[in-house]
Amino acid sequence: MGELPNGGPTSGRRRLGLVVLGVLCLVSLAASPAYAADGAPVASPTATATADFLGQSASDDAREVANWVVRSGDNQGLPFIIVDKKATRVFVFDDRANLRGATTALLGLAVGDDSAPGVGDRKLADIRPEERTTPAGRFVASLGLNLAGQDILWVDYDTALALHRVLDARSSQHRLERLAARSDLSRRITFGCINVPVAFYEDVVRPEFQGTVGVVYILPETRPIREVFPVIAPVA
Repeated sequence: MGELPNGGPTSGRRRLGLVVLGVLCLVSLAASPAYAADGAPVASPTATATADFLGQSASDDAREVANWVVRSGDNQGLPFIIVDKKATRVFVFDDRANLRGATTALLGLAVGDDSAPGVGDRKLADIRPEERTTPAGRFVASLGLNLAGQDILWVDYDTALALHRVLDARSSQHRLERLAARSDLSRRITFGCINVPVAFYEDVVRPEFQGTVGVVYILPETRPIREVFPVIAPVA
């Protein structure tokens, strides 16, 4: 959710406008060769290319999806993010598939890979604990504003799913402490949004998505990878 200290998701009209912008950007990109942010052509993907995690700890699922993105060019020369829910980790890659940073993150309280019906149009107080999931899938994301005027990365507008700085407005949740906890389970606390450290958002996420759309791949935790991303080639 586009979680706020004093409110719920963004308005439907604003979400619709952002959706149209994202779709138009991707349509134009799909009709032309991929170019990086500096205007240089992105190298064509190869069948043997792999994503470089620069020594960061990453699960087999995260590596498999990242390698598929690099080999297939599914990101179309755009920055992309991989969210590993099982490991509560976020990996940000630039438009040339170079890792720009990785961090632990706070994710939805409930285990699950689907959003509850109509969750994006409800007040936070009306979302039951079992409905507070971070949905899995491929999403077109872009920077925007929440109702408090704070910039966030909108991941899925219909469900009001966003990636943003960790908010510690509710002291009883101790979100900052949970972010630093050793246990992955301790980092399952949000209404569905992806919370990252303030410095990570401002130094890594925002610069990569400034002035462009990008792709966010959220890995499943209750379903097989190839059920959520069926175009991934099977292992030989």
